[in-house]
This record gives sequence, structure tokens and C-alpha cells, in this order.
Amino acid sequence: MKLFGNSKKQEPAVHFNPETQYAVIRSSICTGEKVAGFKNKSDGHFTEVMLIRSAADEKEFKETYGVESV
Repeated sequence: MKLFGNSKKQEPAVHFNPETQYAVIRSSICTGEKVAGFKNKSDGHFTEVMLIRSAADEKEFKETYGVESV
């Protein structure tokens, strides 16, 4: 999450709770589009967080939410 003209880091838009959710990257089999987000462990609901276009986007997602692996 980048703020233009501001050196402060933006707060995450979505709250991540590792006890009830796990981080995933969902990939479309038709278009290949990748979306990072969180899947609820109990009901499987997926919460979309950000579009992944490059390795840098995936790294930013991991750093923002403190996730080691996706």
C-alpha cells in the first residue's frame, strides 16, 4: 500500500486474524488473474484484498499483513 507524497505506511484496509483466517492467492483459470486475500477457516468465505500483478505485489501483501507464506 503506497501513499504518494507521504512516507508513512498506510494501515491495512482489511483486518487479518490468523486464528480464524489464512492467507491465499486465488488465480483465475480463464484469465490467469491473481488476487491475494484471506479465506475463513470455518466457512471458506474469501475476502479479496489486492490484485497481484508481480512478485513485488505479493511481497507487499506479505509485508503489510505479516504473512510469511501464501
